[in-house]
Amino acid sequence: MRRTSFGSRRTSSGPGRLALTGAALLLAAAGTAGPAGPAAADPGPAPLGRVVPAPASVRPGGKPYEITARTVVRVAPGNREAARIGGYLAGLLRPSTGYRLPVVDSGADGPGIRLVLGEDIGEGAGEAAEGYRLSVTARSVTISAREGAGLFHGVQTLRQLLPARAGSTVRQPGPWTVAGGVVTDAPRYGYRGAMLDVARHFFTVDQVKRYVDQLALYKYNALHLHLSDDQGWRIAVGAWPRLAAYGGSTQVGGGPGGSYSKDDYREIVRHAASRYLTVVPEIDMPGHTNAALASYARLNCDGVARPLYTGTEVGFSSLCVAKEDTYAFAEDVIGELAALTPGPYLHIGGDEAHSTSAADYAAFMDRVQPVVARHGKTVIGWHQLAGARPAPGALLQYWGYGRTGAAERAQVAAAARAGAKLILSPADRAYLDMKYTKDTPLGLQWAGLVEVRQSYDWDPGGYLPDAPAPAVAGVEAPLWTETITTSAQLEYMAFPRLAGIAELGWSPRATHDWESYRVRLAAQGPRWDAMGIAYYRSPQVPWLGS
Repeated sequence: MRRTSFGSRRTSSGPGRLALTGAALLLAAAGTAGPAGPAAADPGPAPLGRVVPAPASVRPGGKPYEITARTVVRVAPGNREAARIGGYLAGLLRPSTGYRLPVVDSGADGPGIRLVLGEDIGEGAGEAAEGYRLSVTARSVTISAREGAGLFHGVQTLRQLLPARAGSTVRQPGPWTVAGGVVTDAPRYGYRGAMLDVARHFFTVDQVKRYVDQLALYKYNALHLHLSDDQGWRIAVGAWPRLAAYGGSTQVGGGPGGSYSKDDYREIVRHAASRYLTVVPEIDMPGHTNAALASYARLNCDGVARPLYTGTEVGFSSLCVAKEDTYAFAEDVIGELAALTPGPYLHIGGDEAHSTSAADYAAFMDRVQPVVARHGKTVIGWHQLAGARPAPGALLQYWGYGRTGAAERAQVAAAARAGAKLILSPADRAYLDMKYTKDTPLGLQWAGLVEVRQSYDWDPGGYLPDAPAPAVAGVEAPLWTETITTSAQLEYMAFPRLAGIAELGWSPRATHDWESYRVRLAAQGPRWDAMGIAYYRSPQVPWLGS
């Protein structure tokens, strides 16, 4: 199950207790050391292939490039997208290097960091919109790509090839060298998502933007926001104002909750787009709807509003499938959310609808999926949608795990053979809220304990053996927040597993190797220290400095 009943372990305490010992002690438990200090000795440039996700092709060779006070970032005249990406790169590196790093539109010729947009980057990557080539010589670093997303992803690779202290927000000592050679790269899958549950506990716009920036470093391209659930409704809907005003007024444990205005949501969408991530909004239906049922009596079959809910049980709520009010609600909510969302997808949930009969569930989905299509979006639903009639082109997000029944897996595989696409989020591999070990102070364990190797060591292409490999659209790492209230807690549960799921979605299958990965992952630790990211120092990883 995605989020099971917790029985005696219900998280009904207030947010203060959920925070356990607080963000400061959590950071200490994570082993973070704060911004990087002066290095005792420079070890030289990092090997060209020491990157997460692993690049498709690496050809080391030649002299390294050094960023100095004379370095400029060069873009073609009039290319606003390349100039914006150049400004982003310079803005990241100025605090730690202390250099001006001006962005100049003098073209691709000349020394420095050169960003070239609209260029075919060669066999194996030239057809990919997100592909890039990074070429390093003693004279220059050149990042080439056909489209802006590829250029941006190439910048992320460059960031990882620089010393970890480049991620600091205060000035650090050089040198700032990049190993010589060529990286040619493109993603394995077109969908590489991370989900943040803002319904169980609310996260502010700035907290979401911080997470977006962290996702960008590992070449994620989708942010799935779980905007509604039993405990809270988090997005303003003009036609149904009590959804946010009343339904958004609480959260797990009875805290103050919160919601996004339309301008707030637009700001999240804008920021994500600037990092080449598409926002995928989710309104979970017909179950997980108590916040809506509490806000409007007419959404209930008996016409009586439900009380607000702050617990963690699941499966008890359902929209009234027989009422036309339900479909007016769905039309308005989907229509307003679609108008705010430029991306192609809208997630309608559909899981754990235990209070809805199978016949009613299918009837509901038959009415609601066409609403999504009328508003120009492609349906995504949790994999239980396979038990109804998935719309043509729908994506099913599979969150099953070892205990998922064979019949349910067969149903999903049959839908894939019939044309549905799959996003893989197996709970015992990709769920970032599962405890690492029995001693992990946060998280749940209904899908088992998920250490770093467990999270990484699987193949999305062969995970559902009866589903055709081409049906796999990609992967997603969900983070449910029943026990999570702060950014530090969020990061501790996400890192380092977030990096591994990114590699499974981006890197060629042939590069997936735990022994190689754990060494590359270990090199990320000092970078997270410099960036102030809380993370779990798994004993399975040979962390630098351990």
